[in-house]
Amino acid sequence: MKSTSRRNLLQWSLIGAAVVPLHAVAFDTTAFAGEAPTTADSDGQKIKDLTFQFIEKCARKDGGYSPSPESNYKGSSDTAESDLAAVTYAATLAKPEGRKLAHAEKSADFIQHHQQPEGVFVNLAGNLDPHADLAVLYNTVQGVVGLRALGEKPRVNPVHVVDRFFENNAFAKLPWYTVSFFPLFYAALGVAFPPTYRTALEHHLKEHQAADGYLGDHVAATFHLVHFYRLIGQPTPKADAIVQRVLHDQRPDGGWQLKAPDWDVHSCFDAVFILRQLGGNSPACRAAIAKAARWALRCQNADGGFGHYPGLPSDMDAVYFQFGTLIQAGLIPGTNFHLPDAETLSWGHVMQPGVIYRTT
Repeated sequence: MKSTSRRNLLQWSLIGAAVVPLHAVAFDTTAFAGEAPTTADSDGQKIKDLTFQFIEKCARKDGGYSPSPESNYKGSSDTAESDLAAVTYAATLAKPEGRKLAHAEKSADFIQHHQQPEGVFVNLAGNLDPHADLAVLYNTVQGVVGLRALGEKPRVNPVHVVDRFFENNAFAKLPWYTVSFFPLFYAALGVAFPPTYRTALEHHLKEHQAADGYLGDHVAATFHLVHFYRLIGQPTPKADAIVQRVLHDQRPDGGWQLKAPDWDVHSCFDAVFILRQLGGNSPACRAAIAKAARWALRCQNADGGFGHYPGLPSDMDAVYFQFGTLIQAGLIPGTNFHLPDAETLSWGHVMQPGVIYRTT
């Protein structure tokens, strides 16, 4: 797998965010389950318990989280790139499930220890060059998101860390998957998304969105476009076209593995988010989400964790995305979709369709 994170950190070698339910619709998590899997593994509580048992086994005494309990396993995708990934994913999965991390205070201190005097968060382990632009953005967003999920704030206000990306539109040199990092950062930090920054990113997206709604001819990049517009509380351009292509691209096995494996490592989660947020609970979308859930279930291993694909080793990165897919599909009981800061929990696994989210 190529090195670098979230969607190819793979391709390259936000406290009080205001959720504004200006138009909230009644939401039934089971409405998206469609034709629920019929195997014994469809017992949502069992899946949930096994998943959190795995997460607990990944907890370290210093408050961090290993990619896997296997000491010789170094991680894949996000967990290979930054030691902030696994702890943040553990925190953002635990909060809406009413679970408390084994050493929550130590985990918050672990994240705080990654912040530099100027506000930037850096990876202290992993493949990223902590001084590179992509690492600065990725680590700082993960740090702020992880701390918020743990009920903490950064010791140094990092609000100006992202200013560098809007000098001469430097953000345009970053991978497409970073576009929703910016509104997520401000949401988790609980401050307004500067209008000039938001406008610049919207213009950038509109310039490059294709007629079929896709960005970069890739479901992962398109997910981040949809996530961006959901976070700023605006309609997603060409939403109907996006939904139609996502439905068309689903493979017979329920997944969306259409490009190189490292590119599509999170594609099932990405596609389900798009269908759930934009699909209007249509029969076609419900069926596709149910099919996707069956694929994600195939990725759960005997140790309770999930691999990125069926048969691959369990990894905290894969746990977030596969378990997050099952949450979106309505298969996990007890998930709190009504948290006032649901949009700040990583990549939107508990964001409600029909609720308008936007930063203060």
